[in-house]
Amino acid sequence: MEQEQFKKEILPLREKLFLYYARRLLDNPEDAEDVMQEVFLKLWYMRGELDYYNNVMALSVQITKHLCLNRMKVRERTEGEAGEQFFICDASTPYTQLEQKDSLEHVMRLINKLPGLQQTILRMKHVDGFEVEEIAGLTGSTPEAVRMNLSRARKRVREQFFKMQTL
Repeated sequence: MEQEQFKKEILPLREKLFLYYARRLLDNPEDAEDVMQEVFLKLWYMRGELDYYNNVMALSVQITKHLCLNRMKVRERTEGEAGEQFFICDASTPYTQLEQKDSLEHVMRLINKLPGLQQTILRMKHVDGFEVEEIAGLTGSTPEAVRMNLSRARKRVREQFFKMQTL
């Protein structure tokens, strides 16, 4: 599927997906907007295989639903009962909590510097919670290629992170 065809056939689905699915499943409009960006990024990466699907709208709805549910799961794990965000750690001192927050921010910056496919696969696996087979289907890769890219991405982030820690 070429860019013009993608714009003509896929982009018009955005409003319906946002209003009827993402916005209804998620409380936060910003989260719904983030999900929509992820949906269309996945569809863009899959554009070569979209012609093989009988109903691209149904595929888009499924991707939207799964990303919304994953976003809700992540939110449940990171929010306390009072709705306040906290970091899951054994640290009892503010200093160690701050260190962990800084480390997490640094890891996220390192992930943002990865090549596009490695970055996407790493996020899909560890942020969105997709399984390797699901990622392979969504990216049009084989499960072996996904595992290899995931391994390389993890290794690169780990090496860069520890390199920064030793400075």
